[in-house]
Amino acid sequence: MAKLKAMVIHAHFDDYEFCASGIFELWKRQLGDDFQGRVIICTDGKAGHQFRTRDETGAMRLAEMEASAKIGGFEFKSLRLRDGNIPREACLECTTEFMAALWKEVRDFEPDYLFCPPMITDPYVGIHNDHVKVAEGVRRIAYMINVPHAYTPEYPADETNSPLCKVPVILNCYDSYMKSANDLDVFVDVTEAFDKMVEMSYCHQSQIVEWLPWVASPGILHPPKDLDEWREILRERFYKRDAAFGLDTAKQHEVFTLTAWGTVPNIKDVSRDFPNLTCNEAALAQAIAAWSNEAV
Repeated sequence: MAKLKAMVIHAHFDDYEFCASGIFELWKRQLGDDFQGRVIICTDGKAGHQFRTRDETGAMRLAEMEASAKIGGFEFKSLRLRDGNIPREACLECTTEFMAALWKEVRDFEPDYLFCPPMITDPYVGIHNDHVKVAEGVRRIAYMINVPHAYTPEYPADETNSPLCKVPVILNCYDSYMKSANDLDVFVDVTEAFDKMVEMSYCHQSQIVEWLPWVASPGILHPPKDLDEWREILRERFYKRDAAFGLDTAKQHEVFTLTAWGTVPNIKDVSRDFPNLTCNEAALAQAIAAWSNEAV
């Protein structure tokens, strides 16, 4: 396989570890220096706590993300608008400034594959506003990635000399807020990366130990006492999800949906590039063939 670049754009400091850290780790092990992974987080992380101040929470969550990135060996950036500010957690909207910042990050990195949250079409499932707006933002700027003048008012450039920009294949990640409304068609066995995923996600102590057990009320979510207990909690989460998709529950899988938002995928390329892949190639080939028809 040639060099490969992948990007995750998500809402919060702990989202990447739960949706795409396994495939990044597999690529890293398989390709070494020929793989470059970058994670873009689109909010400031200040809202997710019940007893820490907003500023304390934001600083702690940023430090947790940096620790995870060090363990995982991926590049991490907070999305910054053209004025230098990071969007406020819980309040994302698809403003021109937000979409321009997304557009610039993608154009600057030129990934082969881009992962983001899914769009939600079922009006009866739960949502997280920030997840929805990231998905909407990526979808809305996807065609504009190779439109070089789309956001030059925000990010000036030489409009008389515009180079072509690679448009990635865009995949949706699993979103736990959507429950059964997730429509997945690509499954990657990440069992060999699971222990590293446990270590990365365990960095987010403010969330898995403090915030998430509290916000789950009136449900019950027991905080892990140590890394070993967290490993078993995470293993159980994968078990339940894999069972729901009819996958081998003795393993752990990350699950994705191919889209036609960016470059229309080629199933042979996806099968070549994604290690430990399981998918319904016939069904995907039929969908891709429909996406590939010329617009009229």
